[in-house]
Amino acid sequence: MTVLVTGGAGYIGSHMVLALRDRGEQVTVLDDLSTGLQSLLLPEVPFVQGDIGDDAVLDAVLSDPSIDTVIHFAARIVVPDSVADPLGYYLNNTVKAHRLISACVRHGIKRFIFSSTAAVYGETGSEPVLESSTLNPISPYGRSKWMVEWMLRDTAAAHDFKALVLRYFNVVGADPQGRSGQSGRNATHLIKVAVETALGLRPHMTLFGTDYPTPDGTCIRDYIHVSDLIAAHLCGLDHLRQSPDGFSVYNCAYGRGASVLEVIDSVKRISGVDFTVLQAGRRAGDPASIIADGQALRRDLGWQPRHDSLDEMVRHALQWERKHSNLQPYSIQS
Repeated sequence: MTVLVTGGAGYIGSHMVLALRDRGEQVTVLDDLSTGLQSLLLPEVPFVQGDIGDDAVLDAVLSDPSIDTVIHFAARIVVPDSVADPLGYYLNNTVKAHRLISACVRHGIKRFIFSSTAAVYGETGSEPVLESSTLNPISPYGRSKWMVEWMLRDTAAAHDFKALVLRYFNVVGADPQGRSGQSGRNATHLIKVAVETALGLRPHMTLFGTDYPTPDGTCIRDYIHVSDLIAAHLCGLDHLRQSPDGFSVYNCAYGRGASVLEVIDSVKRISGVDFTVLQAGRRAGDPASIIADGQALRRDLGWQPRHDSLDEMVRHALQWERKHSNLQPYSIQS
């Protein structure tokens, strides 16, 4: 059988495709290439360039009788951008997801994995959040994902359809084998921005907010290596194939946080570069701290992280950025 990966030419999606092929799964990719790169895909993987909001494209792709599962990554993901352009985010993340889910039901696709986000929790305080914690997203991005979770829950209740929601915390790093990494233009992810600055691709980076109610005044996030995140998807896929459950939700994180200053220190130490960091005010939509309780994923799906060191995540991001940017390599300090 075949897994359709939407957004499969993007950062996380391309890692998903590699992992599926590594274990012998058949894969088809649907991506509009608005942010993804076809060069990240293996040449033997069938690729369709198209929009998940286009019913004609969806009907053409899903008419393949071998497709029995959809893993859905395609979305817009920048929190401050969602505050400035809420309607654009509701269109891309919610309305188009509705069309994709509807097409799956129409074509008898029975399994669906959705990439949700920790942003559905909003301001969480210092305690790790459980899957059952109150949801109170504070940005249109978080709300756009929360709406899709509700659609999947209701669809699973009404149809022969099983959905798994994975709430990502902050995804970082790159494939340890160097086959894929974060390649998007105009990156806003902290570690990628810091790495680009360390490598001289940016003259400086900006630290947004130093007055949060945290130990060092900067935001705290629960970072997860992209390869461990993808391993969670594989566990989830096996779960959907074996379990009668119609709908389930899991946090994807390690259960501990790192502050912005701690991340910057790690990048400086591992790269050996003391780059310039400018300070600015808080960004709209950024909560002070989000840390997960990730035990359910381990307990129920048997997930075992392998790359949960912040320094390892930074090291892999540096290695990928050097390769992708065609820079001359220099010694990486442990």
